[in-house]
Amino acid sequence: MKRWYAPSAFLFLFLFLVVVVVHGAGAGAGDDSETMHALSLLVPPSSTKWNTTNPNPCKWNGVNCTTTTTQVLSLSLSGFGLSNASELFFLLLCNLTSLRSLDLSLNSLSSIPAPFLSSSDTCTGLSHLTSLNLSSNNLAGPLPNLSATFAALETLDLSANHLEGEVGPQLSALNSLKALSLANNLFTGAIPPLPVGLRQLVLSFNLFTGSIPNATLLNLKNLTLLDLTFNFLAGPIPDAIGELSNLERVQLSANRLSGEIPVGLASIASLRYFGANQNWLSGTIPPGLTRYVTNLDLSYNKLSGQIPPDLLSPPALLYVDLSYNRLGGTIPANLSSGLYRLRLSGNSLGGTVPTTTIGSPSSSSLTYLELDNNKLGGEIPRQLGDCRNLTLLNLAGNRLHGTLPKELGNLKEMVIIYLQDNHLTGGIPKELLRLEQLNTLNISRNFLSGAIPPEISSLQKLARLNLEGNGLNGSIPETINALQNLIELQLGNNKLNGVVPRMPISLSLALNLSSNSFAGPIPSYLAGLQQLEILDLSNNEFSGQVPSSLILMQSLTQLVLSNNRLSGTFPTFPSYVHVNAAGNKDLVFPPPPAPGASSKRKSSRVLIVVVAVVSAVIGLGLAAAVLLLCVSNRVYRVEDQVEDAILQLEERPQIISGCFLTSNSIHKSNIDFIRAMEVARSPSNITLKTRFSTYYRAEMPSGMKYSVKKLNWSEKIFQMGSPERFGQELEVLGRLSNSNLMVPLAYVLTEDDAYLFYESVHEGTLFDFLHKGSESSLDWQSRYSIALGVAQGLSFLHGCVQPVLLMDLSTKSIHLKSKSEPQIGDIELCKVIDPSKSTGNLSTVAGSVGYIPPEYAYTMRVTMSGNVYSFGVILLELLTGKPPVSHGVELAKWASSFSGKLGQEQILDSSVCGTSPASRSQMMSVLKVALSCVSSSPDARPKMRNVSSMLLNA
Repeated sequence: MKRWYAPSAFLFLFLFLVVVVVHGAGAGAGDDSETMHALSLLVPPSSTKWNTTNPNPCKWNGVNCTTTTTQVLSLSLSGFGLSNASELFFLLLCNLTSLRSLDLSLNSLSSIPAPFLSSSDTCTGLSHLTSLNLSSNNLAGPLPNLSATFAALETLDLSANHLEGEVGPQLSALNSLKALSLANNLFTGAIPPLPVGLRQLVLSFNLFTGSIPNATLLNLKNLTLLDLTFNFLAGPIPDAIGELSNLERVQLSANRLSGEIPVGLASIASLRYFGANQNWLSGTIPPGLTRYVTNLDLSYNKLSGQIPPDLLSPPALLYVDLSYNRLGGTIPANLSSGLYRLRLSGNSLGGTVPTTTIGSPSSSSLTYLELDNNKLGGEIPRQLGDCRNLTLLNLAGNRLHGTLPKELGNLKEMVIIYLQDNHLTGGIPKELLRLEQLNTLNISRNFLSGAIPPEISSLQKLARLNLEGNGLNGSIPETINALQNLIELQLGNNKLNGVVPRMPISLSLALNLSSNSFAGPIPSYLAGLQQLEILDLSNNEFSGQVPSSLILMQSLTQLVLSNNRLSGTFPTFPSYVHVNAAGNKDLVFPPPPAPGASSKRKSSRVLIVVVAVVSAVIGLGLAAAVLLLCVSNRVYRVEDQVEDAILQLEERPQIISGCFLTSNSIHKSNIDFIRAMEVARSPSNITLKTRFSTYYRAEMPSGMKYSVKKLNWSEKIFQMGSPERFGQELEVLGRLSNSNLMVPLAYVLTEDDAYLFYESVHEGTLFDFLHKGSESSLDWQSRYSIALGVAQGLSFLHGCVQPVLLMDLSTKSIHLKSKSEPQIGDIELCKVIDPSKSTGNLSTVAGSVGYIPPEYAYTMRVTMSGNVYSFGVILLELLTGKPPVSHGVELAKWASSFSGKLGQEQILDSSVCGTSPASRSQMMSVLKVALSCVSSSPDARPKMRNVSSMLLNA
């Protein structure tokens, strides 16, 4: 043991001598080489960012020196894996007397040694430091006093840490400070006194309370950036803000600010961005607000009155979002030539869609037009067809009438069209079916008539088609099968008839043909829709037997066959499939097994199975298979179903590779790969089906129970180039340690499938507990614990050196160990799925309906902010008890439409919020967090680390 520690002791002594020598003799010698080489020995060997093999440290990555000497001017150790750095490490930094910029961000530092901060005599070398970046570490406790050591600081970044408590006057002593960021921490109390020379102030994503101090703002005459988003600030926006003539960007979103918008903002010639969305602002929008402002976001407030006539016309204007306020009147006729996004959703705007400038050369920049949920009348302007850059058109929920203009077919860049819930008439113009980029077309709940044009097959990128609730007639064109990217087809509540054609095998979310006039037998080829989750054929004239092949639909979770003319014996579907077949008087449902008869039937079935098996063995010469079973030294029970017994005799799949990812010897000795594959071939062992995988309960020969997840390895999206690549990705996940994650213990690959092993903790998904009956309902404390656990698990994943993103985060992917202990499942999907190899549209791997962030339609990228949006929807489910989508309306949009405390209280689940005033108060705090997570703007959503902090302090 002494020999083991000797090198470490020698190294420490050596470094100590270096410090003494450099500090005593090398100061002012113009050479920082020895200090840098000593410093490099304290950087973790796992970090490969520093090319320290070069003897000249000025050639190392992140090191900049003076032009004539080897004195270090700037040093960046960002992302070097530093954690709990010793006092020696910081003392070495103090020897860099010429250092002006120090970047220690993206590490795991939990504290800074006290001598480094307390006295300027200890660290005189850094007295000239002008830039210090300690962001994205694990610093905790109160804000350190940096004024003694770093009196010359001009830039200080302490964002994304765990600092807490009130901020005192220590910042005001940093007289040279020009840029300060304390974002993403846990600071409380009032906004502190600040250095008067500040130009950039970022205090977002904290817990600051009180009002924005008028006097403090008046002192900050040089301020260019003010970011106070996501705090608990209340009261009005101070009028003094209008006197800050250098302001360029003001972000006040997601607070509790009230009162009117200061008129003085309109006179700041340098102001380009003003965001105060998600507050309680009232009154009217002051005229001239966009005279200089190019980006304006005032959504989700209580603003009233009319939109000022000049608000949308300034030529430099780029982005305006006034959605979900109480605005009335009409939309101003003149639009800026540079305006690329206009969002006026959720108001009471009347009149018509303006046509004066829409479609003219001056509106050529318009890319996103969202005017939904207003009171707009008239026809859809044909001039929209001239907005050649238009990508998103949302006019849903208005009073528009007339026909669909064929000119919309000119919009070659169009991706999403929402025209539902209007009074549109006529047929679907063929010109509309020329939009090659179209991903989503929703013209449901109108008064459309005529047939579905066969030219629908031209929309090769179409993923979602919703035509329900119209008067469409005739048959579904057979060309519908050509839409190989279609994942959702809604044709319910029309007058369609004829034969149901073959459907695209890409359908995965829903196929709804309900409330039409389809007759004849249910086509057996619908069973080929192996990815489909919901099949609704209710309220038609289907007759004959229910095809037994439907039980083979592996992803089916809901089957609705009610109110038809079906007959015969109803097939037995797996327990996880919710079936509604009421209203079919000639349909016979098999009775449940009578008590006491089970053993007789089982014995009889066993005898039949044995006879059948022996006959098959003799007739087909499968003696080798029988021998394999006999020598396995395991006796398994004979399954109740004949087909299950036959499956036992089929040749086992060939194992390509397998590996234990856990070091736990108990799991290694109990997990039996062969047994698990046999279990995963019996439908009776299924506990859960998701879009990408199937979960099975597996009891090993030892009696230990595990959960086995089966992925269809043969699907192109799971092809990672080789089994080795697949294994490497899983091994990274197997090393994760967090109680809120389902971490794989082992895996085995066969020619067609991948099997992942987990501890058996599955008591049901969060979706089951929330939406499948009151007998499993959760009280608020359980829901709060679940929310906190999921947030902490997601924060852990996002905080990994290589962040782990979730492909499909929903209440169905959250498994419960108990009613208060969640585990996030499917964490490996983003590692093992290759979206570029998807045979369907990318939306098939973007998540579940209701959880997919709005920007995914344009970016087609899974991101951290997208995960935050999905988590926000989960929070809303916990708070409201409602599913992610109800009656075609997404929960996030529905909840965001309520403003003010009284309005928001109405959406809380009455079964839990009324138990105590404390619970109700806590739920309101969590609701604020949820609404911030589902912000329509990805940049406005908090980071998961901050979400966890806000939930902890709710």
